Amino acid sequence: MYQHNPPLSPKETMPTMYDLPSELIGESGLPDEFHCIQADLLSETCQPVNYSSEEMLLVSDLNIYYDPRHPGWYKRPDWYMVLGIPNANHQEDLRLSYVVWQEGINPFLVVELLSPGTEQEDLGQTLREVNKPPTKWEVYEHILRVPYYIIYDRYQHNFRVFKINGTRYEAISLPDNRFWLEEIEMGLGLWQGSYQNTEGLWLRWYNADGWLPTLAEKAKSERQRAENESQRAENERQRAENERQRAENERQRADKLAQYLRSLGVDPDTVIN
Repeated sequence: MYQHNPPLSPKETMPTMYDLPSELIGESGLPDEFHCIQADLLSETCQPVNYSSEEMLLVSDLNIYYDPRHPGWYKRPDWYMVLGIPNANHQEDLRLSYVVWQEGINPFLVVELLSPGTEQEDLGQTLREVNKPPTKWEVYEHILRVPYYIIYDRYQHNFRVFKINGTRYEAISLPDNRFWLEEIEMGLGLWQGSYQNTEGLWLRWYNADGWLPTLAEKAKSERQRAENESQRAENERQRAENERQRAENERQRADKLAQYLRSLGVDPDTVIN
């Protein structure tokens, strides 16, 4: 007997996000949700004591143009930090890109978040093609000489740090998945927690006192401080009210005693306590 099967829905036949590339070969990676959230967390918790927010640049997916001989060549780190540089104070001054030969300062630290399409280049495992721009690793290590190159693989929870030593990057051992940077009196490490309502293992900045707070944590702490201050004020008001009531009770007791003495024919003003 002929059996008619209903047609499959597009949801059952179309490719999913796991089937479609989030990046195009030969093109800079496109940020997915993780990249955006992780970049936000890095920027929010980056609070060095020796640099104000007005003298450092914290950005994600902003092109770096690095070679004046080839002005069209660029790299687009997932997140990077430039120290000792004025930040934009007006909307019209916000950077469209970071042009090294105009800015005059190279990035201090670069973070790359590994994804399948860019992993080999991020790790310096690809060779430069003839008549093509240098690889990402070559640019960071040899051209820009970025002091710190950070790589995080969220799939394997693998956190790696490379530091310029002479002319090459040297891998730094991270026994506790934390790395301290003396220059900015902060460290970078892996933190398990929820950020932007997303639980996971995240790269996050810390200082000598612990993990540096996010904007939400700062707001919560400020609310708690305000509530504690309000409670302290209420306790003080209650204490003052109790003291006033005690004084009133003492006055009433003295009045009653004075009335009693007068009823006995004794002038209370002549009684020596």
